[in-house]
Amino acid sequence: MPLTHDQALQQLQAWTRNPSLLSHARSVEIVMRAAAAKYGGDAEVWAVTGLLHDADYDQWPEDHPKRIVDWLREQGEEEIAYAVSFHQTAWGLPPKTIMDKCLLACDELTGFVIACCLVRPEGIATLEPKSVKKKLKDKAFAAKVDREIIPSSIELLGVDFDQHIQFVIDALKLHAEELGIAGKQ
Repeated sequence: MPLTHDQALQQLQAWTRNPSLLSHARSVEIVMRAAAAKYGGDAEVWAVTGLLHDADYDQWPEDHPKRIVDWLREQGEEEIAYAVSFHQTAWGLPPKTIMDKCLLACDELTGFVIACCLVRPEGIATLEPKSVKKKLKDKAFAAKVDREIIPSSIELLGVDFDQHIQFVIDALKLHAEELGIAGKQ
């Protein structure tokens, strides 16, 4: 029986207490659900993949993502486990599916777009790819974001850089209030 969204959410909440990490998980879930629609994937599987990709990071950052990958395999979710493994680029795994590539291309960028929204009075409402690209050049802004993985992962996905940024913005914009990125009205 496939892993349900409720089971995935319970696991995430059992291992993750940090509100920022919980918000990141939700935002990547949202973008991955939109990516499934765009690339012909199973929306529930892709959403759960986004939701759980960092589920072990809060408690065990040095082991990330080994514990969540092991848990997913115990649940019989090899496809999700592999995508989560692939997103840990230090492991050097090759992509097997479009979902693997999408998780990598959406994860860091989603977090970066959220960071961009949080410093704009109008939040995501008027955010454009050129503003995101400008912030990417500012190494002091969201300094923990891996600036190499964003362009390389989008290239691996085989899509236009600006269009992919716009895709992430559009997916998140639909959930601006929930994610706290609507800006000050």
